[in-house]
Amino acid sequence: MKCLKVAFGMENDETLIDAHYGDSEFFAIYEVCENGSIKLLEKRDNKAKDMEEHDEGHGDPRKFRAIVGQLMDVDVLAAFRMGPNFLRIRDQSDKVAFFTRTRDLKLALQRVAENFDDLWEQVQEKKAEKPPIEE
Repeated sequence: MKCLKVAFGMENDETLIDAHYGDSEFFAIYEVCENGSIKLLEKRDNKAKDMEEHDEGHGDPRKFRAIVGQLMDVDVLAAFRMGPNFLRIRDQSDKVAFFTRTRDLKLALQRVAENFDDLWEQVQEKKAEKPPIEE
């Protein structure tokens, strides 16, 4: 069965952060499968949250590498909002960025499930073209 590993940038247990993905308190890592099953795998601390940025406060390439490095095993980075590093995620990593358009985790999970086929195709394309970023 096809399944995706999705990391949501979280403010608390039920709400996605309304800030840059790299400023998330933690990442809620879920397995979302083509049959609609959804399972919480873990809550992973964001070790880069308090990292000092040198690129006018946001979009620091070092923070981008630190975030992607923490989420090497994840296919999709899901967020309500992302900052300047969104372009780096899209262009320089093997990760797919997904905008949930909601801060409600339950609704965000539903939206990932509803877009599973499209996300699956994007992940396969990324894996074929981009090697993972080293931490």
